Amino acid sequence: MEAKFIDCESVRQGLMDWLANELPPDEVQALEAHLARCPDCRREQAATWQLWQTLGQLPAPAPSEEMRPRFYAMLAEFQAAEQRRRQWSVAGVVERLRAWWQPAYALRLAYGLLLLVVGLAAGYGLRSRVEPPAVAAVEQSVPEPVAADNVRHARLLTLLADPSAVQRLRAVSYAEEVAPSNERVVAALLSTLNQDPNVNVRLATLEVLAGLGDDPTVRQGLVRALAQQDSPLVQSALADVMVQLQVRGSVRPLRKLLRQDNLNEQVKSKIEQSIETLSNDGANSPATPPATSHETPNDNHPAGYAAVAA
Repeated sequence: MEAKFIDCESVRQGLMDWLANELPPDEVQALEAHLARCPDCRREQAATWQLWQTLGQLPAPAPSEEMRPRFYAMLAEFQAAEQRRRQWSVAGVVERLRAWWQPAYALRLAYGLLLLVVGLAAGYGLRSRVEPPAVAAVEQSVPEPVAADNVRHARLLTLLADPSAVQRLRAVSYAEEVAPSNERVVAALLSTLNQDPNVNVRLATLEVLAGLGDDPTVRQGLVRALAQQDSPLVQSALADVMVQLQVRGSVRPLRKLLRQDNLNEQVKSKIEQSIETLSNDGANSPATPPATSHETPNDNHPAGYAAVAA
């Protein structure tokens, strides 16, 4: 192995691997033996070592707030593209055509196309007879700003129900601007947090809802969401949000979550830390004032309260 580092060029090429402790012991011995008898290579080694130290002291840049939503969007888009590629590959299309192209199936296909053409023609004919003035009059009676807001809200709610996870992620990002002024959007975000099949969409939704933590409806919805999550990532993130918003009423549902079978060990540790933090903060805080009308006990709420204020 000593022959590998017999000349200066090979030694200089191996200096970075040597500094990173990635060379085998016999090659380390050969390189150090060459350094001992070559002043030029020792000077090169000193300069490389100084550069190595300088790079190690460079500060790591702080991640952008948009990094996680963009990463989730890219990941979902990549997964969707891969799925489309596998589904519509040439071999897959040929195989489907072979399976479909049988005499009985061909007859059914022709019959179905005929019905489709007849249906489209009938629908076009009926549509041409509908008189639109009444609809136009209703639209003109609505003030323009209100109508524009309603259109944006309706489009946002439609995107949240889109089959594409990429579109739903974009809708969640857009909802951050609309949600503070619209109860329907907040309700749709809470529903997305509990029901969306994509973990990335649920995590992005949780980030938006955490920014609306001053709203009692949002805090109540986040507490209720604890019992409806099955993803360890979302469970752990929800526990962090409970501590971030200081929702001490979430201690009971968090303890209930700990009793779930097959709970991830890392999630269990995170929940235990959150319970301890919230319990200690509650014990050290001054006595709370009497409950108002929106803080009355409620047996249907997982934490025993209709809304919990930090």
